[in-house]
Amino acid sequence: MWVQTYDPLGWWPGSTLAAALPVAVLLGTLATGRVRAWVAAVSALTLALLVALTIFKMPWQAAWGGVGVGLVFALSRIVWLIVAAVFLYNVVVETGSFAVMRASIAGLSQDRRIQAVLIAYAFGAFIEGIAGFGAPVAISAAFLVGLGFPPLQAAILCLVANTAPVAWGSLGIPIQTLGQVTKLNVESLSATAGRILPPISLIVPFWLVAMMSPWRRLGEVAPAILVLGGTFAVVQGLWANFVGVDLVDLAASSCSLAVGAIFLRFWQPRHVYRFEHDLDSDTHATGFVGGPRGRLHAASVRRAWTPFVILAALVLIWGLEEPKRWMNAVSTVSVPMPGLHLAIAKGPELTGREQVDPERDALEGLVVLPTLGATGTAVFLAAILSGLYLGVAPARLVFLLGRTLWSLRAAAAAILAMLALGHLTRFSGMDAVLGLALTRSGPWIYPILGTFLGWLGVALTGSDTASNILFGNLQVVTADKLGLNPILMASANSTGGVMGKMVDAQSIVVAAAATGIHGKEGPILRAVFPHSLALAGLVALVVWVYAHVAPNAIPLP
Repeated sequence: MWVQTYDPLGWWPGSTLAAALPVAVLLGTLATGRVRAWVAAVSALTLALLVALTIFKMPWQAAWGGVGVGLVFALSRIVWLIVAAVFLYNVVVETGSFAVMRASIAGLSQDRRIQAVLIAYAFGAFIEGIAGFGAPVAISAAFLVGLGFPPLQAAILCLVANTAPVAWGSLGIPIQTLGQVTKLNVESLSATAGRILPPISLIVPFWLVAMMSPWRRLGEVAPAILVLGGTFAVVQGLWANFVGVDLVDLAASSCSLAVGAIFLRFWQPRHVYRFEHDLDSDTHATGFVGGPRGRLHAASVRRAWTPFVILAALVLIWGLEEPKRWMNAVSTVSVPMPGLHLAIAKGPELTGREQVDPERDALEGLVVLPTLGATGTAVFLAAILSGLYLGVAPARLVFLLGRTLWSLRAAAAAILAMLALGHLTRFSGMDAVLGLALTRSGPWIYPILGTFLGWLGVALTGSDTASNILFGNLQVVTADKLGLNPILMASANSTGGVMGKMVDAQSIVVAAAATGIHGKEGPILRAVFPHSLALAGLVALVVWVYAHVAPNAIPLP
């Protein structure tokens, strides 16, 4: 069994630089905007293989096995989901239903800032709660483009918005996984996250508005944004603390949408914010580009929104324990990767134990094909059922699927390489090296660095769940050594991690693909990076206050 080493050069700064090199190459080349995303990803993957084999002395069978596991995971979980989501969007556009949906949104408010918060923030959180992965960004960004938002702006807004709900995404999987990894009480972890994130959840919709128009105009829509964000934040905090972990996002987003819709029936901003291109179109009447004029019939609105009702119902069913267990039993294929599965163990620095325990510390390296049980299958089925319901001929559905696949070919290649890179860095221990570098501090500063450790984990892996698996136990070990509350620091890993979601290369590629601007990943990354750091800093500040000012406000282990 090969045991991960976290200081292969015998000098931790040098080892940290070596571990950071592949990720630095990936983000650096993406940020320039001069290299296509798939080329940047393949280059970083190649470099990571060289570093893993030559510096970290990882066995070559394990290295290539890690790449293989990452490729299969990317194809079956992420690429399949994005293809299905964009296919659903294309079906809805094909039938003309999207024009009615746009009109119904414009009926709530013609102000572009309110529309952005409704779709990117509240509706995106609903999708995050039932699907997770790249679905919220893909679906809500495509929705905003359909509403007439510039594609680049739609991608950026949806990436920034998809933050506060991520800790409870996919029916609470990140928090539940954190509990399994750390052996801490899941309810206490959820409650703590529910005390850290609500202030941020209230800030994010105002943040989105400020990204669209000058701060001085924030007051024009402040009442509506306060209702939408305040409702979400209050329900998020109460549900996480007093109800449970599974349905936090669904409850918060549903209440936000419902209360916001009611409020907007009685209040509208005095000064409506529109895009410049709106003034040259028919949006003066409807609030969106190319929409139907006149009064909408309730039946047509219900028919137009039916695809997303089908989507929500199917994805929710796919997330329930019993259906998920049955689908996994009848269709999931799980095969150990030779040379990788249980052939690598975490080192003592990461586990907190003096010696390696093969049963507890060995890493699983399984090639898993979920097929029927994958969330993408639920979204794909929703697209097929929606197309048939809306009268699309089967042959036309096949054509739309083919067009979707062709349009996403480059994005799929980039995602495959990025997920292979993420799995290789995890199995080689390179990401753990980066995390351990942040733990070399004292109790006064570690609540901040520990929060950014979670941020780093998601930025590297693209998943709050994966970050919790990677660094959750390290947070507990470090907290115990420094005399901090391990529940607080474990929760900080997840809540800080959500702000790294927007700079994860995989999420950026998904946003670009969903909005039809593949090749613009560099401008997207440059735009969201400062927002990611600033919001992570706010989370870190809240964690620091709980650690040193109000420690009694957090449950004890």
